[in-house]
Amino acid sequence: MKAIVSKKYGSPDVLEVTEMEKPIPTDNQVLVKTHASSVNYGNLVLLKGEPFLARFAFGLLKPKYMIPGGDIAGQVEAVGKDVKLFSVGDQVFGDLSGCGWGGFAEYVAVPENALAIKPDNMSFEEAAAVPMAAVTALQGLRDKGKIQSGQKVLINGASGGVGTFAVQIAKSFGAEVTGVCSTRNIDILRSIGADHIIDYTKENFTQNSERYDLILAVNGSHPISEYKRTLRPNGIFVHVGGSESQLFQSMVLGPWISMTGSKKIGSFLQRANQNDLVVMKELLEAGKVRPVIDKRYKLDEVPEAFKYFDEGHAQGKVVITV
Repeated sequence: MKAIVSKKYGSPDVLEVTEMEKPIPTDNQVLVKTHASSVNYGNLVLLKGEPFLARFAFGLLKPKYMIPGGDIAGQVEAVGKDVKLFSVGDQVFGDLSGCGWGGFAEYVAVPENALAIKPDNMSFEEAAAVPMAAVTALQGLRDKGKIQSGQKVLINGASGGVGTFAVQIAKSFGAEVTGVCSTRNIDILRSIGADHIIDYTKENFTQNSERYDLILAVNGSHPISEYKRTLRPNGIFVHVGGSESQLFQSMVLGPWISMTGSKKIGSFLQRANQNDLVVMKELLEAGKVRPVIDKRYKLDEVPEAFKYFDEGHAQGKVVITV
């Protein structure tokens, strides 16, 4: 099979197209013929080995997982004897970040708990855009942010992969959603149902008088003090992505702020979860959420896809057609 391999940390130029043996599933694994995958921030961390602390999980001197790619959508080609949930021919999608990655390849063998049945109304490319980004948004809003119907919710970085899902998921919970983006992305936020849109090139949302029950920061570099000021009493700030300075502040200052006042500040790390994949499948099939896809690349164009994604201006998701 053809696969994209990374034997050392570095830029997208270290990625190689390689012929490898097709994997054989173990007793509790499913062999998936991959039709599509997508690029996420976690892929960049795995590629570059940055921030350095990530190397304690991904390999100190070189990547422990040679084939990147967390999101997949494809068709089941074989199942181990202990697999209960899937049969040959099933169309599935899943998140491989918790079980060895490997999505940028024509075939991958994964535990059955990394997968769910693909939404009926989604193509393979659309389904591959969902798992990591959508579940990150879901867990950040629901589990860390304790989102409730009627709340005022702000998504900073609303036009990227996680952000476009966060806007729609927050709407599905009955929240009044404000999305922050640049001028070029305003139409995207309108198309996915944002109630209010702030163009950060013209307005600093931390300087106006509006206050929010929940802020999900997917991008940006505002100091934690500015986010705190923008929260309502008992409001919650959740850091999902942004500057390293912001992450450091949320990890170090967040617990102190949370203990000494009514406002809660915290960071959040997504974890692959089969039940949450099923939740997203239901939202997608109900038409409450849809993936926004910016660009599609072929498998041997993965280095170019990484370079584009690393520029930080992707509108929604970058998908790999395998």
